[in-house]
Amino acid sequence: MDTGPIALDGFLDEETVPGDLHGSTARFRLTVSPTDERTDEMILPCSVADAALAHAVIHDLVPGDKLRVTGYLRLPRTPDEPMWLVVTALSVLETAPLMSDPAAVATAVIERYGPYLCWFDADTTEVEVFTEGGKWVGAAPEPNELGELLEAFEHRQAAGGE
Repeated sequence: MDTGPIALDGFLDEETVPGDLHGSTARFRLTVSPTDERTDEMILPCSVADAALAHAVIHDLVPGDKLRVTGYLRLPRTPDEPMWLVVTALSVLETAPLMSDPAAVATAVIERYGPYLCWFDADTTEVEVFTEGGKWVGAAPEPNELGELLEAFEHRQAAGGE
């Protein structure tokens, strides 16, 4: 069975890493979310064998970048073998927001929940929430209250016709 290349959009999950000592290959993980449901998200390991593309992946991409990758899916042949995407082309759809305060980056984390971005600051229990487009959703006093905040926001959006 001959399968052609597939194209997927997703977010760079974490820092990219060289696949070999010379940096002529690269590896990274892509968070793919075909719907807004968190249960539909998956982390897809990716590899790049082209030296020029690997150099760009290692040096130009940062976690949070939205990417479109094209390549060939390698399915496992044995139960202990992983599945991964061999990337042949890559484009950056959106760059991750730059953090202006280096100290804040060391003590805070941005997590993605479907169409929402949550800012967790280690110095406080409050969680600030924005939409993908940057619209303010609100702040949950505790992380375990995020569900209530998002549900209230979605009800407001539905009532407002948006």
